[in-house]
Order: sequence, then structure tokens, then C-alpha cells
Amino acid sequence: MNDLTWGILGTAGIARKAMLPALRAAEGCRLGAIASRDVTRAEAMARDFDIPRAYGSYEALLADPWIDVIYNPLPNHLHVPLTLQALAAGKHVLCEKPLALTLSDARNVTAAAQDAGRVVAEAFMTRHHPQWRRARDMVSSGRIGRLNGVQAMFSYCNNDPGNVRNQKAIGGGGLYDVGCYAVDTARFFFGSEPEAVSCLMDIDPDFGTDRLTTGAARFAGGGQLSFTVSTQSALVQQLTLLGSDGYLVFDAPFNCPADHPARLAVDSGADLLGGGRALLACPPVDQYRLQAETFAQAVRQARPDPATAGDILGNAATLEALARAAQSHRWEAISPTTNHAGD
Repeated sequence: MNDLTWGILGTAGIARKAMLPALRAAEGCRLGAIASRDVTRAEAMARDFDIPRAYGSYEALLADPWIDVIYNPLPNHLHVPLTLQALAAGKHVLCEKPLALTLSDARNVTAAAQDAGRVVAEAFMTRHHPQWRRARDMVSSGRIGRLNGVQAMFSYCNNDPGNVRNQKAIGGGGLYDVGCYAVDTARFFFGSEPEAVSCLMDIDPDFGTDRLTTGAARFAGGGQLSFTVSTQSALVQQLTLLGSDGYLVFDAPFNCPADHPARLAVDSGADLLGGGRALLACPPVDQYRLQAETFAQAVRQARPDPATAGDILGNAATLEALARAAQSHRWEAISPTTNHAGD
């Protein structure tokens, strides 16, 4: 089968640093076009990555019949409208996280994808890294007993008022930018949807965005997620899976460099000094390349993947409930969805 031709919406940093190099290397994928509302920016990035076509509007790219797949790394408030436009134009869509800021928007996107017979997915590249698959296999096999808790921390420092992450009106803030990773992580490892959530936020007085957020989620059977994310703290990424008979610790859980052999520590909890600990290594991989190749494979199956819709809905429902809980200062129930966490 011919390679799938990808069109890129915008010139976001994540596209330049991660997805464009990944797509150039990915099997079955080729870069076809890039669009920006500033055509000079599109042309410059097209030159840098040998992209054949550059457009001065998103609409022009979406109208290009040569393009099979759209990658949407635009600011959060443009994820849903441009994804819907792409689906209406007959394109498959890989959209950066969070795909939707509300469950209602997530439902609109998944319904549109089903109606169009196109694949749409939220770009959680972490799910494609072998360390995540290996960790879930260990959890499923009982290596650490019953999974009781998922604990995550994801933090960086960005005080730039012009940065999209610091603009409340377009979906900025720590919960949506990196808290979504904690939500998707817990759904992935528990294999189910949370029942209720609570959330505490510290709001930046100038930006109006959450700069420090701590959340919790309760899953059926007693499993729990606890997480802290921040946009104005030290750089850190941590992930621990706590079981009844041991625990797993990730070396670099979310942004594992492509040249870094990811390490998992599995500990029986025999003592506090690591006496029951073993280190497992996964060879270096580009998780963005694996994400592109997996998405391309889903497109070639010629049918939407129901698990993809379930993840979009589940993540959106949980994030929406967390935002409500930060306002109400109470536990908030999760709005029901019809799907469960998928692959």
C-alpha cells in the first residue's frame, strides 16, 4: 500500500522538535504539506524538513486532495474546530492532547469521526513506548500484586505571558497541558474509568491559569490516582505504580529521550534500601515515530478503532470533572461515557 501523506497544521514547537523528525523516519508515512496563517513561517519550516507544499491557511491544506492524514498541534482551543474541519474534509486526524476541553466537544469529535468513517486519536505518545507496554504486562501478570495506586508528578517552569500554556482563554494551565498525562496514565494502567475526582489548584494572579494543581481520582475496586502538576516549578517527571506486593518506578515516564534506554525499577518492597529491587531496561526508541506508525496502521485497517473513541471520551470526562472539583472543592462524579480505556 502507498505511504500515507501527512499535512501539518501550524508550526508548533512540538511539531518541529518531535513529530516532523518522527514522520520523516516513520515507515509508511511521508510529509506532504504544512500550513500556517503566516505563510512565511510555513515556507520556512517546509524548507527545513523538505516538505513539498506550504500553505498560508489551514483551510487550503485541508482542501488538498493529496493529504490523507492531518496532524493537529495547534493551541488547545483550536483542537476541536480544526479536527472537525479535517474530518469533514475526509482526512484522518492525529490531534495533540488534550483533544477536547469538555466532554461535549469530545462527543462531537468522536461522532464526526464515526460519521466520516475516519480515524481520530489523541496524541499520547507515551502509550507507544515499550516501557509502558512492559509495565502494563507486569501489572496484568500480577508481578506487583493488585494495582492499588498510580502516583504521578509532572512539572516545568514557564513564566512567559505570551506562551499559549499561560493563556486561560485558549485552554492554558497545568491541568490541561500536563495533568492530562496523569489522567491518561491511570486509565491506561487500571484499564477502566475513574468514578469520582477531587482537585486543588493554585491560580496565577496575572495569567488566570492553574500553575500548581494536585488531583486525585477513585477507581472501581478501590484503586486511586494521585498527581501533582505545575507550570511554575522545577523540572521533574515521576511515575510510580503501587501494588499490594511491590511497586514499579519509571526512570523517564513521559518525555523519555529517543536515545535513552528507558529503565523500570520493580521492587518487592522487601526493605527500604532496595533489597528487593531489580532494574529492567528497554532499548532506546522514538515514541513519536512509534505513535505515527501505529496511527498509520490504524488508518490502513480502513475502520475507526472504538478504543480510540473511548480514550478521547474518558480523558475529556475526567479532565472536565477535575476542573469542576477545583471550583466546587468537593468530590465530583465522572460524567458517564460508553467506552472504557483502550490500547
